[in-house]
Order: sequence, then structure tokens, then C-alpha cells
Amino acid sequence: MRLTKLLGILGGNVKAFYGKGDPELTGVQMDSRKVKAGDIFVAIAGFQTDGHEYIGEAIEKGASAIIVEKNLEHSVPTIQVSDSRLALGKAASAFFGYPSRKHKVIGVTGTNGKTTVSYILKHILEQAGKSCSLLGTVSYLINNEVYEPSNTTPDALQMQELIARSNDEFVVLEVSSHALKQYRIEGLELDFGLFTNLSHDHLDYHSTIDEYFETKTMMYEYLKSDGQAIVSQLTSWGSKLSGVLAKKNIPVQSVGYNNQDDLKIEEITLNGQTRFSITYNGQKYSLTYPSPGLHNVYNAAMAFLTAAKIGVEPEIIISALKNFPGVPGRFEMVDHPDGAKFIIDYAHTSDAIEYCLQAAKEHEAAGIRHIFGFRGERDKSKREEMVKASARLSDEFILTFDDLNGVPEEEMIAELKALNERFGKNKGKIIPDRTLAIQYAWDTAVQGEWILITGKGPEEYQGIYQLPTNTDKETLSYLHEMKNKEKVIG
Repeated sequence: MRLTKLLGILGGNVKAFYGKGDPELTGVQMDSRKVKAGDIFVAIAGFQTDGHEYIGEAIEKGASAIIVEKNLEHSVPTIQVSDSRLALGKAASAFFGYPSRKHKVIGVTGTNGKTTVSYILKHILEQAGKSCSLLGTVSYLINNEVYEPSNTTPDALQMQELIARSNDEFVVLEVSSHALKQYRIEGLELDFGLFTNLSHDHLDYHSTIDEYFETKTMMYEYLKSDGQAIVSQLTSWGSKLSGVLAKKNIPVQSVGYNNQDDLKIEEITLNGQTRFSITYNGQKYSLTYPSPGLHNVYNAAMAFLTAAKIGVEPEIIISALKNFPGVPGRFEMVDHPDGAKFIIDYAHTSDAIEYCLQAAKEHEAAGIRHIFGFRGERDKSKREEMVKASARLSDEFILTFDDLNGVPEEEMIAELKALNERFGKNKGKIIPDRTLAIQYAWDTAVQGEWILITGKGPEEYQGIYQLPTNTDKETLSYLHEMKNKEKVIG
């Protein structure tokens, strides 16, 4: 691609152009260490490092041109833009040949439920005989190969590269608010845009909940001309989004409890197994879903409506939902030898915690305990609500470490103590070592009790703990193995 052609693609984002010549560009890079001769290097001012500091290295490695935000002139043609992240998305999409146009692309956004809805959709599509890639929090799945995720939504360059690599008919993509704000999906074209819900989260990044909502609505700017919005109107934010999209003449398909919704949820039974009915296209269907909780009714309903709009027969969707194997680290159940149930979940907002704890109540748990912590250098404003939710719905909660992210242990322990003193209501306990917190619950578990471990899901520990394990699930497996050995020795 010639530089002049790229200038046209970048359009109004271009502020100035310095230098002479129209070199043939062979690739695009945002990491100076990966630059090869003929590449264009995009300098991005990140949160920890500034790409402008590595322009010299990129030129030494053979960069034919550079894109910058700062007013800098160099020995190669230089494009100054208003936003380097936006430019990266546009450039990457062009260099990889606009790969989203070769697939049916489904974007899923919302505070909670993105991962579960994405996995359910992938499962339904595959049960219908279709191939499907998935890019999300747990992993990137392309052509039946698994890649470790860098973020919930990959950066713009990796995004375009992964989709270009995919030979699958469908691509399901979790879209985070950070990704939208940072133009990581710039250059993509979506066939469907799903909105699950919105609640208090990431207000360390977004100034207000309204600004957070506005960011989420940005996803719908990437719909194809015939694209559709699938919106859960089970919260006021969903209803608000439907109104916003209607004003933009974007077709909205809704999930809700009302007759005017395209899919109406009815007759929910949560005692022992999740069963519910829906009305869609004038027909009533009875559904069974293996994971407990009202929130999973909502997740399954969103996936049903989307799959139906794609053209999957309702009978296939119903069968797929019934045998859905679940998502690693999303309400993942582990049985205790004495009849208790341990649940591992990624829940890290007060709403998500309420969903999990309420699910235990709905399924008549004999007792509910909750193990959780907080991430250092992340949104502190949601911590009180998380503790309040746990104090209200659990019989005991154990505050422990999550990822400290550089926060001193003493500082986090002090905050745990302060929160426990304010909201514990004699229910709280503090065990900083996460593995020992889980061990305490394991050793004292009784029949019929549910113990929820939230915040990490399938993620590996960043801290070093006393038990020789790397994840919450590994910790439970280790404790189970130790208990079995005790029985043999005994």
C-alpha cells in the first residue's frame, strides 16, 4: 500500500504531513521491536510507556514512515494525527484487507454476561453445523486453536490479524468499554451488536456512569448497513439504549418481560434446575439451562434471540442450551466430598456478586459463604457496594487478596479491615492469603452449603500464596487431593 493511499484512509484524523516521497508500505506496527523494513510505525502514548520515545528505534529497524500525535519531524515521512489509536485501527484494517467483511461478526458488550453470552452463542452455532471464532476474556479461539488473551478485547492490530487468520464463518467478540474508548475495534464491521446490561464498574476509567454508558453505545457505530442491535431491556439502561438507537434508525431486537419485546421471558423456575419459557415469533418454547441463576436466564435468552435472528432453528437452539457445557470460571461448580458445593466465578461488581449469591438462595443452599477481594489500582468506588451485597446475601464472607497490582499488602489489609468493620455485621472474616481463605472454607464446609469464590474466575494468581497452586480451581483440586490422601492414610 502506498503512503498516499493510507493518507486517504486516515481521512480527517490527519492534522499534518511532513517529509517527501510516497513509499510502498508493507506492514504496520505499534511495537518498535517488531518493526521490519517497509513498515509504518504508529507511535501511541500509552498509560505506562510513550511510543513516541521509540521512533528512533523504529526508523533504525527500517520503518518507511511513522504516524505520530506530537508535532515531530523525522528522517522518514511523518503523518501527524489527532488520535494514534484511531489511526492504528484504520491502518490495520486496511493492511489486513478489511477481514471482518469476510465473516458474520457479533459484538457483545455490557458490564456482566459478555463472556457467558459469547460462549453460549459459539456453542449454539457449532451445534447448528457452523464454524465460529471467539475473542474474549477467557481465551481467543480461532480455527479450533486456543490463544492466550492479552485483554478482553485485543488491541486494534492484533484484532485485525486474528480475524484475518480466521477461516470460521462467524466471529463472536467481547467488546469492553476500554476497547471502545481506545478504538480497538476501529475498522471492524459488525452484523450484530448485543447489549447485556450496565452497572457500576470501571469508574476509575470513566468519569461517571453516564459517560460509561455513552462509551458502550459507541459499539453501534460499527454496525454494517444491514446490521442489527440485540438489546436486553431487563434494565433501564437497556431501554435507554433502545431509545438512542431508534433515533439513529438502527433496528433493535429486544429481550424483556413485556409483550412488545421480540423475545418475552416467562415462567421462570430456579429451584434445583434453571427452567423458563419464552415467546418468540408468536410461538412459546420451554427451555432448560444447566447453570443456576436468574442472570443465566437472561444470558440464554439473549443468545436464543441472536441465534434465531441468524437463522438457527429454535429446536437446535433449545437442544444446544440444554447441553451447554459452561464457561471456565463462570459459575463453575466443584463438589466437596461432604456434600457442599464450591462455585468459581469471575464476578467483580456488586451486581454480578448479587447474581451469584442470589442463585445460591434460589437453589435452596443450606448456607452461603463468599470469598472475594479487590484489585489494587482499580475502581475503589465499587468496593463498598460489593461488601454490602455480600453482607446482605451471604451467611459469612471472607475478604482476601485478589491481584494487588503493586499495592502494598499492608495497605490492602488495612482497607479490608476498614470495610469489614463498617459493613461486616459480624459476618466478615479476613484471611489475606487467598489459598488459605479457600482452605478455611474447604475444611469447614458442611453438606448443602454453597461457597462462592469470586473475582478471579480462571485467571492465574499474580501473588505468591502458601499453597502450591496457580488458580482458584487448582486450589480446590489440591485440597480435594489432600483430603483423599488423608482418608487413605487414616
